[in-house]
Amino acid sequence: MASDGDAGGGCRHVLEKLTPSRNAVAVLLGGFVLGASVLALHLGYMPQLAGLRLPGRRKKRPVRVYMDGCFDMMHYGHCNALRQAHALGDELVVGVVSDAEITANKGPPVTPINERLIMVGAVKWVDEVIPDAPYAITEEFMKRLFNEYNIDYIIHGDDPCLLPDGTDAYALAKKAGRYKQIKRTEGVSSTDIVGRMLLCVRERSSGDHHTHSSLQRQFSHGHGPRVDDGGSPRGGTRISHFLPTSRRIVQFSNGKSPDPHARIIYIDGAFDLFHAGHVEILRLAKALGDFLLVGIHTDQTVSFNRGAHRPIMNLHERSLSVLACRYVDEVIIGAPREISKDMITTFNISLVVHGTIAENMDYIKQERSNPYSIPMDMGIFKIIESPLDITTSTIIKRIVANHEAFQKRNERKEDSERRYYENKTHISGD
Repeated sequence: MASDGDAGGGCRHVLEKLTPSRNAVAVLLGGFVLGASVLALHLGYMPQLAGLRLPGRRKKRPVRVYMDGCFDMMHYGHCNALRQAHALGDELVVGVVSDAEITANKGPPVTPINERLIMVGAVKWVDEVIPDAPYAITEEFMKRLFNEYNIDYIIHGDDPCLLPDGTDAYALAKKAGRYKQIKRTEGVSSTDIVGRMLLCVRERSSGDHHTHSSLQRQFSHGHGPRVDDGGSPRGGTRISHFLPTSRRIVQFSNGKSPDPHARIIYIDGAFDLFHAGHVEILRLAKALGDFLLVGIHTDQTVSFNRGAHRPIMNLHERSLSVLACRYVDEVIIGAPREISKDMITTFNISLVVHGTIAENMDYIKQERSNPYSIPMDMGIFKIIESPLDITTSTIIKRIVANHEAFQKRNERKEDSERRYYENKTHISGD
């Protein structure tokens, strides 16, 4: 016969089997409270809970990546590097090297830092810009990046970046395990672009005569005279061979169409050696409507109107530079110089604009051959004040005026460029 104590223990044992555990009760009560809270928030009865975050559901911090550069004579290769860098994180912070640092490490820059800051800030993949960044990643600056700017990774291309003493500019970032590499964009470099213009200066000074078509091929397609088997012009910078692909254009495109009732603004031009003056006029044009459509003239049109040595960059190179600008929604690659009524109807253009600073303002005096006569007659043409007095000729004159210094700079860079291409191996990426 069981004792009273045994009987009590048996009852407790039975009750424990029949009674839910404390954990189960807590879960049931928690679920009830959570469900009630969600219902109350949905119905608007608990506004004081609207800003609270549930335990265990913290918002994920965005991955911030950093890339720096001189971004002198900024081109589509720079833009593609920034696009690739942004793809490695959520937010891209870009450091722009100071004029003094560039001069000390590479030679004088063509474009001053105020123009380079405008250019970098206008690239649609850039979220933040740090001015006057150092040419080399120092210990102090790296700590600042990690602690002040919350940078997770430092990015650079697969081409070597060496200091004057031969050391790697990104050695510290690599040692810290916070370095990531992207693929260099083939076919263009600032050195190459400067070289194209220096080649123009040499050809003029040598008294050589070229036909219109040969000069067109030479400068807009990256082919120069006296090119050796290694792809470098004798006594000058390597001439690149840009190979446009549909994939690259898609990567740069916004891939969106204007809304049916959008106010579409149209602006056209050569946009050769895409510079800060271009960026600023595009910014003002975009502000006049909802959708900015940019027409880019053919190489033949540019050459006919601006001389046999133009354009410096070919049509596809110029198109990519314009597409990378955050103010641009769409481009017409090879737009006609004269704007027709059919074109205005096809693209539903609301307003055609033109800046006050341009290479060729003769159209104002021309009555019969004015390319803007139709939008003018329709009352949809507007001239907007250009914020910067910069044209493609401005950039070229800077090179010509100081061509000896730039020639020396390019000759120094030529050796590293040649070594890169001689030792080049395939690297996956885009």
